[in-house]
Amino acid sequence: MSSHAAQAYARTSQATASPREIEAQALLKAARQLQEVQANWKGADKNLYNALLFNRRLWSIFMTAAEDNGNQNTLEVRQNIANIGLFVLKQTIEIQMDPDPKKLKSLIDINCNIAAGLSGRA
Repeated sequence: MSSHAAQAYARTSQATASPREIEAQALLKAARQLQEVQANWKGADKNLYNALLFNRRLWSIFMTAAEDNGNQNTLEVRQNIANIGLFVLKQTIEIQMDPDPKKLKSLIDINCNIAAGLSGRA
């Protein structure tokens, strides 16, 4: 995707959804990818790697934002985000070292529950 297209997409996304809703949608996308891998388990394949990579990158963004002193969330919320992020990263490494579809459940549940909270459905 070109830089101009990415910028246009970002402007459109910002105009049509709140940041919380964008975060919720990203978490749900990651959860769907992980669920797809779990439902069609073929072991440590490209689909598993790509789903874990997307989820890890997403949580890295959340953790970086939580560390930012300009973040509007309370320190407690920021610490909780960081702690959940660390768990997600640790679980990702565990899955990569010892692939098992059952281990994806915790990542899927975390993403779905936080997305529900961000969307006001929790």
